[in-house]
Amino acid sequence: MTTLEVTLDLPDRLAREAQAAGLLTSKALSGLLRDAMRRRAARSLLDDAARATAAGSKPLSMKSIQAEVNAVRRARRAAKASTIE
Repeated sequence: MTTLEVTLDLPDRLAREAQAAGLLTSKALSGLLRDAMRRRAARSLLDDAARATAAGSKPLSMKSIQAEVNAVRRARRAAKASTIE
């Protein structure tokens, strides 16, 4: 776990409302950041798909997609295993 100290300059009303809603805790901010990262990744994926379609790329078969997913998972497991050793 990494500990960071963050200073935010927020309008008074927003700061009060966020505090009252419990959004300024480490847990809440972690969740908000995770959600933002997922949205960014999804947006990037959709943008890439649109560019591929515009470039005339043909859709991949489900078998090809699964092979790509499996390859990424293997690479992630290998990378994780090498950091543990």
